[in-house]
Amino acid sequence: MEKEIKKIVNKLKENKILLSDGGWGTYLYAKGLQMGDCPELWNETHRNDVLEIAKTYIDVGADMVETNSFGGSKIKFADYDLGDKTYELNKLAAEISREAAGDDKFVLGSVGPTGKFLMMGDVTEEELYESFKIQIEGLRDGGVDAICIETFYDTQEAIIAINAVKENSDLEVITTFTFDKAVDGSYNTMMGVKPAVMAETLATASVDIFGTNCGNGFEGMIEIVKEIRTANSELPILVHANAGLPIEENGKIVYPDSPERMAELTPTLVKAGANIIGGCCGTSPEHIKAIRTVIDKING
Repeated sequence: MEKEIKKIVNKLKENKILLSDGGWGTYLYAKGLQMGDCPELWNETHRNDVLEIAKTYIDVGADMVETNSFGGSKIKFADYDLGDKTYELNKLAAEISREAAGDDKFVLGSVGPTGKFLMMGDVTEEELYESFKIQIEGLRDGGVDAICIETFYDTQEAIIAINAVKENSDLEVITTFTFDKAVDGSYNTMMGVKPAVMAETLATASVDIFGTNCGNGFEGMIEIVKEIRTANSELPILVHANAGLPIEENGKIVYPDSPERMAELTPTLVKAGANIIGGCCGTSPEHIKAIRTVIDKING
């Protein structure tokens, strides 16, 4: 049977706000992942733990769940001497989240940046493309509905990843950038890209959905979404926010925004222009459950 195209975009045309999942990294560490370990290797060695994370988010009401594949590019896997397992581990990541989501929820294949810089000569465009291509092929064959190119900061690397999706699959393309607040109050990526510039660039690259993730709690995301909307009023926006800005308490990094606080700010984020809302660092199933209640009221 031919795969249905643009399922998420078509769902958004029903004028409903969709709920994504929450943070994965925090959850994996809580389950025993150690600093320096490869999170994606857990798709093979701790399959049930990864499945439980995905299933928990689905069970609390998420309309979509990501895959445990954020650092799953061949370039990143080379740091663990796992480059030859790039396709396999990404396919496993997709299969696990697909099992959790079933047939009626969406699966987003998570693709993060490689950490290499074109402008510094760390990597070539061809090497980036090939690295993303193998990762995307694994996620595609594992059954994802879309590729979520996330936490990017460089438009050039993002476009290479977008092209790798478009040229090697029929999957929807979601791309989100991470912005930091400057002393003058403006938001920029570490490469100096502003939200409006990101929006203009990605619209030209024909992504299906764009937005922002990590780096900010809902309060910051509201301002970023407003700026994106000044540049583009048409494309759907996805927001994966942190549970506030991280602070140190008793030698540990914690995220201060409670589920109630994120739920409280959800209507304002929707009013700013967000269409899909979920969480990143510090967010938990409890946060997603609280946001679900608010979204249900908004959707009516």
